[in-house]
Amino acid sequence: MDEINQHAKETEHEVDDDMMVEEAYQRLLKSYLSSPHRKKVDIINKAFNFARQAHKGVRRLSGEPYIMHPISVALIASEEMGLGSTSICSALLHDVVEDTDYTVEDIETIFGQKVAQIVDGLTKISGGIFGDQASAQAANFKKLLLTMSDDIRVILIKICDRLHNMRTLSSQPANKQYKIAGETLYIYAPLANRLGLNKIKNELEDLSFKYEHPSEYENIKDRLATTEQTRNILFEEFTAPIRKALDKMGMDYEIRARVKAPYSIWMKMQNKNVTFKEIYDILAVRIIFTPKSRETEIDECFKVYVAISKLYVSHPDRMRDWLNHPKANGYQALHVTLMSKQGKWVEVQIRSKRMDEIAEQGFAAHWKYKDGEVAEDSELSNWLHTIKEILDDPQPDAMDFLDTIKLNLFASEIFVFTPKGEIRTMPAGCTALDFAFQIHTFLGSHCIGAKVNHKLVPLSHRLQSGDQVEILTSKSQHVDPSWINFATTAKAKAKIQAILRRDVREIQKAGENTLREFLEKHGLELTTSALDRLCEFHDIPKPEKFFQALGNKNILLGEKDIDELLERKSKGSTKTGWRRLVPFLGSDKKKEKEKDPNKAEEANEPFIVPKEFNRKKPFFINDDNIRRLMFPSCCRPIPGDDILGFIDNKNHLEIHRRDCDVAAKLKSSFGNRIIDAKWDMHRQTFFDATIHITGIDRIGLLNEVTGVISSQLNVNMKKLVISCNDGIFDGTISLRVYDRHEVEIIIDSLKAISDLKEIQQIV
Repeated sequence: MDEINQHAKETEHEVDDDMMVEEAYQRLLKSYLSSPHRKKVDIINKAFNFARQAHKGVRRLSGEPYIMHPISVALIASEEMGLGSTSICSALLHDVVEDTDYTVEDIETIFGQKVAQIVDGLTKISGGIFGDQASAQAANFKKLLLTMSDDIRVILIKICDRLHNMRTLSSQPANKQYKIAGETLYIYAPLANRLGLNKIKNELEDLSFKYEHPSEYENIKDRLATTEQTRNILFEEFTAPIRKALDKMGMDYEIRARVKAPYSIWMKMQNKNVTFKEIYDILAVRIIFTPKSRETEIDECFKVYVAISKLYVSHPDRMRDWLNHPKANGYQALHVTLMSKQGKWVEVQIRSKRMDEIAEQGFAAHWKYKDGEVAEDSELSNWLHTIKEILDDPQPDAMDFLDTIKLNLFASEIFVFTPKGEIRTMPAGCTALDFAFQIHTFLGSHCIGAKVNHKLVPLSHRLQSGDQVEILTSKSQHVDPSWINFATTAKAKAKIQAILRRDVREIQKAGENTLREFLEKHGLELTTSALDRLCEFHDIPKPEKFFQALGNKNILLGEKDIDELLERKSKGSTKTGWRRLVPFLGSDKKKEKEKDPNKAEEANEPFIVPKEFNRKKPFFINDDNIRRLMFPSCCRPIPGDDILGFIDNKNHLEIHRRDCDVAAKLKSSFGNRIIDAKWDMHRQTFFDATIHITGIDRIGLLNEVTGVISSQLNVNMKKLVISCNDGIFDGTISLRVYDRHEVEIIIDSLKAISDLKEIQQIV
């Protein structure tokens, strides 16, 4: 009887699954059929049935049938990006080759070359492009970009795939959440931004923020909800006169409120060290109109601006004209900032319906290519060309590669002119050196300076929008290693590094030949063991570095080297073997050492992650094991911070803040080594925290500050540095605290002191 009941339940479950899948697929078809694309339903049906059969019986971690994921990805491609049948088929099939026995050749035979090419680009590879120790994520991302250079739809579908994974991330364990959220924030959100997918970029950022900093995310969401009514009143009062003016002009328009996304709000709070209340651009207004014709839409944008500037005073320094010179991702609009009657600055974005569509969906909305080929004269084509140049150069390090690509993604733009008056789009903050490499690699590698607006400037000179730039060159000039310090664009950095690596390889080759000749002269061979002994003897960690030192003549070989090799002794290293960059001071362990010296010595040994370690479960940091962990100086986490663990190459455990820049790279490059770490401290261990204060100097101010910290809060100050210049008080205070909550109490207490204007923790 139990078996019959069980069978009935399974049958009922299968029926429910089939209904769920069918409903999802019908929604996809409905979305496609309502689009302007040619209706190729047969090929989509074929792809759906093929994928459904291939993934039959497989479930996601959430418990739903696996086929729901490809359908959801295809729906995002159709509904939110407006892509056609080739993309929808590729989205439905994107996991088939990776997760089943079918091959790319099978896909090509059944669905054609284009679909097979896209599916191949979306299929992860085994083995690393960067070598055994390198990151699978970076290798797969490199493959993705290589295929993207041939068909941009590869990256568009990958972004759809990533968006659905982020929407369903709650079913994953915490360490996977940090990995996926981290690489999303580091790579995929900037990619979406670069492709003009503004709506998707915002959602990717917010979802990453939600999983990396859940309490901050909920706090901002709550604050947005509680201030919604006030914003609505401001919006209605501000737009009422604008509506009257536009109605009088006879325009066909709509006005929307744009509320700043939680992640953007949080980033502004962090970067500018302000509270939620102090952020004044949470609300923006969008005026979207239907122009009389495509030719007149820019003129009509300016007519709208003239009309509303008669109603409100505009901010002279905050007008942005993206109409005549669109952003590299195709974005066009006129941005102006107006003073409302309530005394608040409000940004107004003026754009046509066509511009609005591009603003939300970017290149996915406006096909500037046919069958996946990008128009030669488009900004996207120029960007893809830069990506190809970076990919053509072999990158020895996964994180360097990701950094180089990322440099080319998130950057505001300026416009500069060549000596002949040709306009070039460049990232904001770029230098004359960047401009030289942007024109041509030969020009960049031989430049000695530049003339900006006919005045001589160094290569490190930062360009401004509207500058006219002439690059000066010399055949005798050669790339200098110091250039990497002021090059800012991905192309310039990649080319400089490539040239320097080529030079280093030549030096290393010369060093290797020097060593070989030296050993042969003394009747010895160049073996791995001999090389290792010489590296250890000269305290150089890698053979490549040893060859380089020989090639540069920093090391001169002599009799001592021969003696070392002939003795065949491996001298012990004087190094400690690991570095403990810890930001905590610890409690007194003297008594513990007296009680049990062996235990105290063991407590100072680095923690080695065992092979059987379960990476899906959280690792708890407590007062007993904290001295065995590594706390790199990049972010100095203390109890109360959102943290994660990273298993390094020696199986030691590093602890980082989740918003640390280094952690962001680690999540993107080595996500399989990320673990969930949690605090389990009991206020026995002190940590270093530094607070920076500025204000208006007066007699007794310092006394009040120290009184609050020492007397009122009973917190121990480790160091106090104060300076005063032109009546402005500036100081840093190093404290010994138990946790983040204690730092927040100190900052809140200091805010009560009159004349202290800025108080922030230095990380």
